[in-house]
Amino acid sequence: MKILVVDIGGTNVKILTSGKAEPRKSPSGPKMTPQQMVSEVKELAGDWRYDVVSIGYPGLVHRGRIVAEPHNLAPQWVGFDFEAAFDCPVRLLNDAAMQALGSYRGGTLLFLGLGTGLGSALVAEGIVVPMELGHLSYKRRTYEDHVGNRGLKRLGKRKWAEHVAYAVERLIEVLYPDDVVLGGGNAKKLRKLPSGCRLGDNANAFLGGFRLWEGTDRYAPLEALAPEAEMKGAPS
Repeated sequence: MKILVVDIGGTNVKILTSGKAEPRKSPSGPKMTPQQMVSEVKELAGDWRYDVVSIGYPGLVHRGRIVAEPHNLAPQWVGFDFEAAFDCPVRLLNDAAMQALGSYRGGTLLFLGLGTGLGSALVAEGIVVPMELGHLSYKRRTYEDHVGNRGLKRLGKRKWAEHVAYAVERLIEVLYPDDVVLGGGNAKKLRKLPSGCRLGDNANAFLGGFRLWEGTDRYAPLEALAPEAEMKGAPS
């Protein structure tokens, strides 16, 4: 089975298919609709064969369906029929969760994506649990307000790094993971990683997309365990 992985970002859409070493990319941006994304991806992957598609989406995905419009793209994503657009089976996952799945080595993994906001996910014994930890209250704001881009710009790199270290320490105390990965574009701006953490790699998003189709006996999103009707997007 040939798998096409689509990693949607606010700046670029990146794709990679099974058996290829180098990804391809195309600009995205605030005017990109889902139909435009599909058209761009089909053009980029014109000479690649694929049977199924994995999509890493920069927003909230619940039980395989997009439930909130993205912040950095055009609207119309909620309710869009990706399987019809690609004419093949499609699995959707939050982009942070997809990178978490690609970063997974065993046990319980906590993934924190330091970027525009705070992406987060757990992978427990191969099951992906997307999370929204950035929305937790912290110092009259949220964790996202302190460790995302807004916090970096407002606080400066040194103070921002202190808040990152504090947030990571608190989340480790609560979730007690075996492994912690810091990903996202801003993770590389930390001069020293918090104790117990390792640096992620954006390329792991593609590995996560491939793993989405490896079956629930090894790796699976939590929604893969949902009733079949919900997996197909039927109304609840």
